Amino acid sequence: MAAFSHGGDSIFNNGETNWWDVDQNLFLKDASLFTALAPNQPQKKSSGKRSRIISKDRRGSYFKARSAQDAVSDLALDATFRAAAPQQKNRRKNPLDRKVVLKRQDFRKKVRSKRASTLLLFLVDLSWSMAVQQRMDATRVAILSLLTDAYQHRDRVGLITFQKDSATLVLAPTHSITLAERSMKKVQIGGKTPLASGLWKAHEVLSKERRQHPDMSSLLIVLTDGAGNVPMAGGDPMAEAKTIAETIAAEDYRAIVIDLDSNTFEEGLANQLAKQLNAPCYLIAGLEGNQLAKIIRREL
Repeated sequence: MAAFSHGGDSIFNNGETNWWDVDQNLFLKDASLFTALAPNQPQKKSSGKRSRIISKDRRGSYFKARSAQDAVSDLALDATFRAAAPQQKNRRKNPLDRKVVLKRQDFRKKVRSKRASTLLLFLVDLSWSMAVQQRMDATRVAILSLLTDAYQHRDRVGLITFQKDSATLVLAPTHSITLAERSMKKVQIGGKTPLASGLWKAHEVLSKERRQHPDMSSLLIVLTDGAGNVPMAGGDPMAEAKTIAETIAAEDYRAIVIDLDSNTFEEGLANQLAKQLNAPCYLIAGLEGNQLAKIIRREL
């Protein structure tokens, strides 16, 4: 992985503290509460429960049965006996015989449901700005917090950063807290803002994961001010970013945008990006990792 820098400063070289030592970063302690805009869609009400999907194996809760005339691997005895019961009088040769006579057409197979797993893919702008360490502090805390839930929910977390002239998959989708910490400590900041490259890399990862895990849902979390100034193909960088963002939305990938440009929230570039992604846009003044994790859990 290529490491980028700006003037020799790395995101984890900050005087007497390391960027991942969040407890020492006192400027995060008094962060204000977030606000949100979702101009293209009404705010959704959530029950707080994860969506469930039909299981393709024996994992999950048995909630109904279906006909199983093929090879039976997960027989639903209760449903099988209920299907056979009305036919017993006709099947018994001896009226005094109380044995249950089963035939293949009686067999019922269990249908199980399980909690849907989710890919949480962070896309973080690391081009040079005063807010960049704040972004990564919050991202690091949110990723590690969400990874503690990953095993229970079967979720995975990934991280893409973009800066200078390219985007990098810093953390491939994983359940591993250790791998996440190790990967994020290698991140450095600086350079221009290749927003289109970041969105394109996110689209590549989301598409690959959808092919490999068709039952999995995904949520793209974009932390940026929305200003792209490095083109991918020599064109208008903002037009390129718009095209890719609209492609992501058209393919039904869910997203949220975290805007740190507090001066121009309603008219700002991050809010425009959110509209292109058909996503809500959140503003957090003094972004805190636990707030970001709370937003993401609410979106789930």
